[in-house]
Amino acid sequence: MQFMPNQVMGYDRAITVFSPDGRLLQVEYAKKAVSLGALAIGIAFKDGVLLMADRHRTDKLLIPKSVKKVFKIDNHLNLTSAGFISDARVIVKRSRLRAQQHKVTYGEPIDVEGLVKYIADLEQTYTQYGGIRPFGVSLLIGGTEIKKGPSLYLIEPSGIYFQYKAKAVGMHSEDADKMLEKGYKENMDRKSAIKLAVSIFKKVLGKEFTMNRLETSAITVKGTEEIASEVLTKY
Repeated sequence: MQFMPNQVMGYDRAITVFSPDGRLLQVEYAKKAVSLGALAIGIAFKDGVLLMADRHRTDKLLIPKSVKKVFKIDNHLNLTSAGFISDARVIVKRSRLRAQQHKVTYGEPIDVEGLVKYIADLEQTYTQYGGIRPFGVSLLIGGTEIKKGPSLYLIEPSGIYFQYKAKAVGMHSEDADKMLEKGYKENMDRKSAIKLAVSIFKKVLGKEFTMNRLETSAITVKGTEEIASEVLTKY
């Protein structure tokens, strides 16, 4: 009997159906969508977390600031993503609501890992019910806490999450990860983190690189700070 690919057999038609080799193909398709998304990088430095993302759009008449890739969730929490930004906006909206509910209920900001677990549970839920599809987005969440310090997390479409010192997601993320491994240093300062991130985007984007393509934010115990493209030129 001739072997039929999983797609031909129809195992990718519903999120609730496992293929014979134990895979959820719709989740794998979501990961593929992430790998085609614009590159985003997160770096945990000595006093905080840097998030830098490629806006990707290069239209000459486009106003760069109208393209959002880095989102503020709370004063101590930011999020960036690769994949379908429309999916990311839904998660951002729910995350902001969750953060405010926690603050009103408990009188203190939500901890970084607590929000990460909430988002991961949300993404996992969308992998086990019929009539819905997984979120086609991977998220980098950076935050700072007085007791725990800076932390950076990756959440994948399957709902699994990991903590990293530095991580890239999206197109060319494998190359970017290798450069992060070589360039990352323990307790590096913000200036060094920005230099490393910008150098990676320069190498990855090549001739298409411009500072206007980058959206950057730094999160410290003092709060979140957007770093303008003009400021990046100093690094």
